[in-house]
Amino acid sequence: MADVADAGPRQRPRVEGGREDEILDATVATLAELGYDRLTMDAVATAAKASKATLYRRWSTKAELVVDAISRAKGCPMPEDVDTGSLRGDLISMSCGEGGFTEEMPMSVMAGLMTALHRDEDLKQAFQELFLAPRIAITNGVYRRAVERGEIGPDVDVELLSVTLPAIVVHQAFVLGIEPTEDLILRVIDNVIMPAARGSQVS
Repeated sequence: MADVADAGPRQRPRVEGGREDEILDATVATLAELGYDRLTMDAVATAAKASKATLYRRWSTKAELVVDAISRAKGCPMPEDVDTGSLRGDLISMSCGEGGFTEEMPMSVMAGLMTALHRDEDLKQAFQELFLAPRIAITNGVYRRAVERGEIGPDVDVELLSVTLPAIVVHQAFVLGIEPTEDLILRVIDNVIMPAARGSQVS
């Protein structure tokens, strides 16, 4: 019999019908209006025309609600796990397709979260587990297959390489205020990622 400790967190019951999506949409809208620090469960309940008890039955904390909302928002869906047969093709498909960097999520929403992540431990944990972890798993799969195909040189730091594209996009978006575009993604892939992937291999 499996150890209870290995069963993972208990799955809270979903809100019936389409109400859950309405609550999550209201959360994103309220987050964009108020920012993470000023957002409260009361404010979301009011915006969604739902009871606060309904929210707490599904999400135990504000952090869980907010991260669930942005993870499933129309402008930030989960990117698909793709296998085009090449690292370049996978990166383009993953980054520029549905759920990629070019999807529109209000800048004020993500920028506000980035600031709060540094000082709110609940938000940081929820963001890492619910938002980042599944996306990192997909990215790791892309680079693992590239290694198996021999597209990445043996002397390349794959762990560092795998975070380079998102790091550049985040810097452009949240430090320089430049919206991610397909052109930017392609420039990073072709001028940074692919040359770095070859390492010291002779082309």
